[in-house]
Formats: sequence, structure tokens, C-alpha cells
Amino acid sequence: MKTIAPGTVIFHRHRGYGVLTTVNLLTGWVAARFGDEKRSLDLNLSTDEIHHADGSAILFRRDPPERMPQARLMAMVRDLHAAGYQQLYLYIWPKASGLHWRWQLFTGTRNWMQRPCREGWYGSGADYIFNPVMGWGDAPGASSAELSQALAQFDPAGLAQALGRDEDHSAWFASVCDALLPDYAYSLGADTADNPLPLYLPVIGVRQRQPALQRQLPYPPGWERTWSPDSLARRHQQRAVVRHDVIPSGWSLPIDF
Repeated sequence: MKTIAPGTVIFHRHRGYGVLTTVNLLTGWVAARFGDEKRSLDLNLSTDEIHHADGSAILFRRDPPERMPQARLMAMVRDLHAAGYQQLYLYIWPKASGLHWRWQLFTGTRNWMQRPCREGWYGSGADYIFNPVMGWGDAPGASSAELSQALAQFDPAGLAQALGRDEDHSAWFASVCDALLPDYAYSLGADTADNPLPLYLPVIGVRQRQPALQRQLPYPPGWERTWSPDSLARRHQQRAVVRHDVIPSGWSLPIDF
């Protein structure tokens, strides 16, 4: 099935040829402009029988669409790690509104809280649902290999800074990808007193109606350095829970009556 995005040429049986101006992958509503009309027309991909310019039908939600790009970004980073770019890191965190997640790629030193920012190396799910691209010349629905090639062409100097070894992080990242892809991604974020992070790595679904993942994954290496003393104390307290109702058979305890 062909992908669609703003700029895609479409055909409508009543209006003729037009161009999409906005696309919402969550609801299936799009806006298109036909001919010399100044105002765009709202259409629904499920009911308005919109076709591509070559006549092939545009189908909506035969499979649940991805509402966030983080899973495809994880696949791309895993491939680049295998190619020797192990100092490439992907930071994912929730927006303050809680409606979408942001993402940022960065290279060099693995410092989660002081990340170097390069143009085109960050984005948000709020933008992705209307224009499903990462922002470095990639096409909608591009594979991980195509994303890597587009990023190398867009910013070769930035990607060159990721060349290097970080075996601890790349091993953790590969294990997390094996557990989460293709329908889930991880989430990180600043640990605060009002919104403390859970004991294990938070997991988010990149598609709607995904069941909660019943698996506990560790945080990335070095992540505990970003935690506050109160959070570290709470984490150690959660780990130090001892069951007193189970006594190993090798123990011989005195019993006084």
C-alpha cells in the first residue's frame, strides 16, 4: 500500500485531481485542494473513495497506523549500532501535556540530560501524525535502511560523530529492541518529586489499541546518575523488599516458647 503525506496527488471521482494539504493518520481525515480552488476540502479516507493519481485506491486502517515514529527510529539506531555507530543515542520523553512523545537523536558523550542539539535530529508525535516524516529528507514509511541513508546524506558530519564504541549501551539497546519492536518503544524523562519514574523502563505503544506489555525492562546504562537522591532511596527501598514468610530449608532457627 502506498503511503500518503502532504503533497500527494490524489483523484476524486467528483472533483478530479487534487493535492493533499494535511493528513491525520489517527482519524483518517485529510484536507485537499482541487484545481484553482483557494479553500481546501476535508475528506475522509474511509468513506470518500479517494484514489492515488494512478487510480490505485487509498485504503485506511486495514492495519492500525503508527501514531508515533519511535519504533522505526529504534530500528534505524540498532542498524547503525551494528554498522559501528555505537555512540548514537535515542532519547524519548513525554510532552508536558501527556498527549504525545518527543524524540531526539544525539551523538558523542552519553549524557542524557545535556544532549547536543542538531537541526533535524528531533521531532514530536504531534507533528508526525500530520506529516509522517522524520525531517531529514526521508519519505513517509521509509525503512530503517532508507532512514539511515537519508540521515547520512542530510548531515554526514553529525553522523560521523557517532562512530565509536559503546558496547554497554549498544547491548542494552539491542535487547530492548528485541523485546519491544515493532509495536512498542521505550520512554525516558526527567525524574521529579511530582512525577517520579517507575522502577523499570516505561514502555509505550506506537499504535492504538496495543495491550500493555507484561515485561520488565532495565533502564539504559548510567541512567541512575540522572536520578535525584529521593528517587534513588525509593528505588533501593523497592529492591530491598524481603519476604519473611519463606525460610530456606538450610536454615536452623532457634524456637523459644
